[in-house]
Amino acid sequence: MPRQSITLSQPNDEWLQQQVSEGAEYSSKSELINELIRNARRAEAINQRLALAEQSGFISQSAEDMLQEFKQGLAKHV
Repeated sequence: MPRQSITLSQPNDEWLQQQVSEGAEYSSKSELINELIRNARRAEAINQRLALAEQSGFISQSAEDMLQEFKQGLAKHV
């Protein structure tokens, strides 16, 4: 896995450290940052699909069907 060096603002560093130390969900800042990036990528994919749907002006799926499809797509990226 590639290693990166990044500079964080003091509040962001403190927030990351707090998330790692208070919650048992993440064992390191790196793990949390990777999760944040995965979430941002998922959100970007969803926003792109929504933009395409809006541009088309027509959609045959119900809101429930769309939600289910998005959830399935998110599960694939985990």
